[in-house]
Amino acid sequence: MTIDRRHFIGGALALGAGACIPPDQSPLGRLAAELRIIEAAGGGTLGVELFNTATGLSVGLNRDRRFGHASSFKLSLAALLLQRHAAGLIDADRHVMWTEADMINHAPFTRERMATGATLRELARATQTTSDNPAANILLRELGGPAGLTAFWRSLGDEVSRVDRYEPEMNLVTAAEFRDTTTPAAMARTVAKIVYGDVLPEKERAELKGWMVETQTGLKRVRAGLPEGWVAGDKTGTSGLVGTDYNYIDIGFAEGPKGEGPITFACYFRARQSVDEMLDSGQATLARIGRIIKEFAEPERGLPVVGKLY
Repeated sequence: MTIDRRHFIGGALALGAGACIPPDQSPLGRLAAELRIIEAAGGGTLGVELFNTATGLSVGLNRDRRFGHASSFKLSLAALLLQRHAAGLIDADRHVMWTEADMINHAPFTRERMATGATLRELARATQTTSDNPAANILLRELGGPAGLTAFWRSLGDEVSRVDRYEPEMNLVTAAEFRDTTTPAAMARTVAKIVYGDVLPEKERAELKGWMVETQTGLKRVRAGLPEGWVAGDKTGTSGLVGTDYNYIDIGFAEGPKGEGPITFACYFRARQSVDEMLDSGQATLARIGRIIKEFAEPERGLPVVGKLY
């Protein structure tokens, strides 16, 4: 067999040139490189989208890869209830009851209120702030089931996000699963529309943002990496089984004290870990993204302005 000398030389030159191509040194390129470093340090797959609602800019990693929602879908579920209430399609203050048959794991609110019941609004607040699973299932049934929530996302222009099952089955999402998934790029923009767009009237939007700030489950995730003085709210999710990938999710908003942002974020980290490692390691990975948000929001970094979108 003979090798064309010209092809050999040409291929060698191409390889040499490729090796000499410098990394992207633009502000966004450097931030994307920092996200890759965080992913490598975490030892898993990191999906991130940071979206600046004031400039229209975004930066991310694996932004179009699908990840499971776990409990993060509950933010959109609460928003859907408030939207329908504002439109007069449902009464969020209607009182409902439930039974022992509705009870599943993690029910801090619904277990306590089993005898007295609660309003749909109370259930929405509970599932957002405490991630109460029976509350989410009751609300989901009242709002048209998984198809109803998926239709809500479609009405916002989100053609990617979907919910197919109820709690707890919806948490069984492997890397190859399509059901009960979204992408960082889609969800960061959906959060922007819910929190800063016209999806909700001002009163309901302020109410939902208050619930997000009140949510305690995110204090050790993205919000832990933000500097003092920032205002942020989120909804987290965690899922996994022993011997499988664990999934850590944090979606929300962040606003700097000097008008930085506002930034919406959708962060997903999937890693194979032991039971002892699962919570601290995954949360630490997401906390590192808080520093990236601060850098991304700083106007002095020279990032261009695409145009205010929300």
